[in-house]
Amino acid sequence: MLPLMALAVASGAVGQDKPGMGFRDTPMLPGGKWHVHDPDRPAPTVVTPAAQPGGAPSDAVVLFDGRSMDAWTPSGKPWLLQSGVMTVPPRDGKGESVLVSKQSFGDVQLHLEFRSPNPPQKSSQDRGNSGIWFMQRYEVQILDGYNNPTYADGQVGAVYAWKPPLVNAARKPGEWQSYDIIFERPRFAADGKLLRPAYVTALLNGVVVQNHQAMLGTTIWRQVEKYQAHGDAAPIQLQDHDSPVSFRNIWVRPLPPEAIAQDLPEDAR
Repeated sequence: MLPLMALAVASGAVGQDKPGMGFRDTPMLPGGKWHVHDPDRPAPTVVTPAAQPGGAPSDAVVLFDGRSMDAWTPSGKPWLLQSGVMTVPPRDGKGESVLVSKQSFGDVQLHLEFRSPNPPQKSSQDRGNSGIWFMQRYEVQILDGYNNPTYADGQVGAVYAWKPPLVNAARKPGEWQSYDIIFERPRFAADGKLLRPAYVTALLNGVVVQNHQAMLGTTIWRQVEKYQAHGDAAPIQLQDHDSPVSFRNIWVRPLPPEAIAQDLPEDAR
């Protein structure tokens, strides 16, 4: 009988809420809105992950699934689409043809897979060069980084012209590589003053290469980057650097305000 009595006493000591359901007699969390383990706090939205790693979850905006390039507009020549892969076209003496998303985004999670040409062509910045331009301004570098010496802030995984990657996690030419990137847009005051810079967290092939790294501003070749005020959303752009880099499986998840709010200055909320 003693074990049963002890269990009854323990159960009665829980109070007004059942274990696992929450508590209202706990301290208030910072901000004064919710108790620790508050049962009234809203549950997170249910999102169904993809059946396979790297696939698009249920709330993603799919930008390329191998079947259609309708989510993009080329600035010049159409990009090549073959066997579920899209590739930067040859210039043939003409100008570049960047690929611009028709939809605009601000704060996002992005997944993208790319492949450098094999056998390798040229060297340094002319070998497998492309880039992901968030809001058509802020570049995370794509390059063939396997046994290909170049300047550190131009390596694959770099915030171009600013921060080298923490490590070189490049695969061999011809192998598919993956980027998983969280981009947080900059915040500006009504008068154009910068309130908070853009930040980027990037994993290349599952390895962290940028960790909540502040960006200096709009990417500019051979210059120190700086900010110019702009809107809250703009397209994503894929760069044409006259190299036949290929892409597949591109999707984004627009991030809700609460994903960024805890790190915003008061005047940027």
